[in-house]
Amino acid sequence: MHPVHGEPSYSLTTPEVALAITARGGHLAPVVFHLPGRDVSPYALAPWKPAEFPDQPVLLSVLRGDFMCLPFSAQENGPPHGEPANAAWSLVTGDARSLSLAMKTTDSGADFLKILSTREGHHAIYVEHRISNLEGDFNYGNHPILDLSGLPEGAGRVSTSPFHWGSVYPGLFSNPANGETQALAEGTLFTDLRQVQLAAGGVTDLTHYPQRQGNEDLVMMANVPASPEQPFAWSAVVLDGYLWFALKNPADFPATLFWMSNGGRTAAPWNGRHLGRIGIEEVCSHFCNGVEMSRQNLLAAEGIPTTRHFSPNETVSLRIVQAVALVPDGFGVVSTIAPHDEHAVAIVNEAGFKITVPLDWKFVL
Repeated sequence: MHPVHGEPSYSLTTPEVALAITARGGHLAPVVFHLPGRDVSPYALAPWKPAEFPDQPVLLSVLRGDFMCLPFSAQENGPPHGEPANAAWSLVTGDARSLSLAMKTTDSGADFLKILSTREGHHAIYVEHRISNLEGDFNYGNHPILDLSGLPEGAGRVSTSPFHWGSVYPGLFSNPANGETQALAEGTLFTDLRQVQLAAGGVTDLTHYPQRQGNEDLVMMANVPASPEQPFAWSAVVLDGYLWFALKNPADFPATLFWMSNGGRTAAPWNGRHLGRIGIEEVCSHFCNGVEMSRQNLLAAEGIPTTRHFSPNETVSLRIVQAVALVPDGFGVVSTIAPHDEHAVAIVNEAGFKITVPLDWKFVL
């Protein structure tokens, strides 16, 4: 291990990618992808270091990149987002292409194995969490946070695969009593990311980011189930000349959360400086309302599961691919990501321009 942004971290370096993952909380960042002709590093690091806020939960003092949450968000007897996002991970194995870390939790009682692997020629991280010895209904999610703070307002483009239901957080996501502000109208439904209601009236276009500085907002979209033609769901963010994207099985992660963090929290450790960050979170959860509310199955009428039942005699494998690729200037928003063949995906923008990216998309199935 070596310190990275103030936190002891494991590392993995290949010709395509160099990554660090914190021992505490298993937060994946920074990650440098070595694309042809340039390096890119899309994952966010908090604008503070852990030593500045030792009394905060590890989740907040270490905050960066991607991490596993189980349960997702609040719980009665444990840290927010669960011990996997806060407690210590131990190195099990490591080789030229992969790292494996393990944790035995006390909050849920589950055993976790985190496996980060790479493929030759792929600018991608294959993320797997194997969960065993867990009993009961739990919510969970992966929590990538990207940094778009260096882009002009609205220059980043954000999209996700087709969804059959979308909603702004139902309730007050940002509480003025805590020095927080939000822009979106509480609990409003939407069918198009370009037409989402503002609390002050009118609509805003969530496919452009960063926007609405001084606010923290959360929306959730329930993905259309997989089909033979579209065997995975996806999320994508176009930055400056490249895109970041993630693939998942919607049966494992039925919904996507966009956490748009753009300076709307003034209390410590945020202090109004967590700007231009966006969480593209793949979840099985009722928004960020914690395990108890997720167990109430409040979205059953919409056909949206908010927990999964785990049995102690089974091991559940949750898999996501996170990758990057170069795109030409003016590429705009991603319209579709679908299989090109067994070893690549085709990524198409709204104008019909297509790029092909080598990827083992079957990993998520």
